[in-house]
Amino acid sequence: MNITIKDVARELGVSYSSISRALNGKEGVSKATRKKILEAAERMGYQPNDLARGLVNRISKTVGVIIPDINNPFFGEIVAGIIDASNENEYNIFLCVSGWNPALEKEYFNTLLKKRVDGIILKSAGKNEDYDNVKSPLMIIERYSKYHEFDSVEVDNELGGYLAVNHLLDCGYEHLAFILGKEDFFASQRRLKGARKALEDRGMTLNEDMVIEGSFSIEGGRQAAKQLFERGKPIDAVFGMNDLIGMGVLQYCNESDISVPDQVGVIGYDNISYAGLPQIRLTTIHQPKYELGKMLFETLLDEIKNKDNAKPTKKIILNPELKIRKTTRSGMHP
Repeated sequence: MNITIKDVARELGVSYSSISRALNGKEGVSKATRKKILEAAERMGYQPNDLARGLVNRISKTVGVIIPDINNPFFGEIVAGIIDASNENEYNIFLCVSGWNPALEKEYFNTLLKKRVDGIILKSAGKNEDYDNVKSPLMIIERYSKYHEFDSVEVDNELGGYLAVNHLLDCGYEHLAFILGKEDFFASQRRLKGARKALEDRGMTLNEDMVIEGSFSIEGGRQAAKQLFERGKPIDAVFGMNDLIGMGVLQYCNESDISVPDQVGVIGYDNISYAGLPQIRLTTIHQPKYELGKMLFETLLDEIKNKDNAKPTKKIILNPELKIRKTTRSGMHP
């Protein structure tokens, strides 16, 4: 049975308001009475009702997090950063996984609002614009809007795409292919935009016939690579828009006796933990995932604390980094 303030009041023969003031550290009760109340509450096993307190204070000390894929370590590292930052600020997290399903994502979003969470961190499986008019403090991972009237923390995907292709060109690869992730149009397009710019800076153009859509998975990367190579056009490098796609390309090359990195160079994106394993050693673009998670929470918390006050829009852009390993020519000797 849950012990309530009324139970403590009944036990001590003290008024409900005195118990409440003592437990919440407010004035209006003597030191002796406060001491007696606190000792009795501890002895009886009283636990404060955070939900009820939150309704009074309009603060629930909870944040909702919606991610699309729990199996991809990329999202796991972001969530780890969010959780550590939330613990540092004595917040609780409601974690939901949408499975890249926009309808389920919306359902989770509405459920979190009903639970009166203070704010939500979301990686959208649908259109980010669907949330442009949301009143609750909200951080969308990799959110893009022509209005830019929201706080945001993101990694520069365009720069990441530029770094990836610039590296492939530096390695001497000339016939580049690209595998996008169909689940995330915005991130893939930003990375492709950076890739196109890197080619243009070398007086080259991106071959649209060598751009294919796959899924953000190893099997998705393998299937997309199979389709690309079966077209019979020259390919000597593949840029997968995440590491799982890149690993799928490596799997296809291994099955097809294509030498990596001599015949074909492969580069991924994200730098998930698997990418650096000795058996894989995938050249990739590192995203500061853990730091991104912490900054997402801290920026959201700032929004929560200032939601009733006008303040300048905060936009934080983190830089990606090239990680050269053994799947591209210059990565043979780290």
